[in-house]
Amino acid sequence: MTTEERTLHRELGVELWNAARTRRPVPPVSVRHPHLGLADAYAIQREVRALDVASGALPAGLKIGATSEAIQQMFGIDHPDFGYLTDRMLLPDGVLLDLSRFIAPKVEGEIAFRMARDLSGPSVTARDVLDATTAVCPVLEVLDSRIEAWEIGLVDTVADNASSAAAVVGPGVAPDTTDLAAERMVLRCGDTEYTGTGSAVMGHPAESVACLVRILAEFGTGVSAGDLVLAGSWSGAVDLLPGRKVHASFGALGSVSLSTQDAEENAGGT
Repeated sequence: MTTEERTLHRELGVELWNAARTRRPVPPVSVRHPHLGLADAYAIQREVRALDVASGALPAGLKIGATSEAIQQMFGIDHPDFGYLTDRMLLPDGVLLDLSRFIAPKVEGEIAFRMARDLSGPSVTARDVLDATTAVCPVLEVLDSRIEAWEIGLVDTVADNASSAAAVVGPGVAPDTTDLAAERMVLRCGDTEYTGTGSAVMGHPAESVACLVRILAEFGTGVSAGDLVLAGSWSGAVDLLPGRKVHASFGALGSVSLSTQDAEENAGGT
């Protein structure tokens, strides 16, 4: 990597980090710098992560995205991408969410794996993931894009931490509580209901996490004991609007919810 490339990665990382804090999105990176590829995007993401950590955030885990064929086709890729989590991104079940902290948020339902031990290597399987997991938790992931109008390509979303903003985490249960692939999710957002099953996530959510670990092996890393790993959405993402309650039920895996302030509360800054 050249000095010029490192400088550009750093500049774009600072730009995206500032965009999240000022709630002012930036034009697509991929349009302004069409020569950048996936390796550049992850380098930019690492710069954003370093700025978060330097500001006092603590690493808390990872998320895998683009786990469905539809999303992969949209981005023209044949594998998922990933982002990071910090302690500041993790929110408690039932949280009242102030939407003014986001730009154009969306929400999706999924489960997360709490790792009991480190896991790494290019041949990790779903069985390895389950054996290394202490609990699975229902999650509402809040997505947001620091790119204007969600006009994102692969480089944009990866550089922008896989479009992740927060994760509302419900109580955990043992990973052998139920068949994770067969379990059904019902996501209610306002008066609208969405459904999905665990098999929508690469056939089995644990396979999704195993895929993430195999991808991380290419970067010489893996997941660590204590990490929370978001395994991918069970249905599509839904716009997160003021004055809504969002509730996701995952059968034997339990449920998780959030609510949003109404527009008047946000305008008043309360």
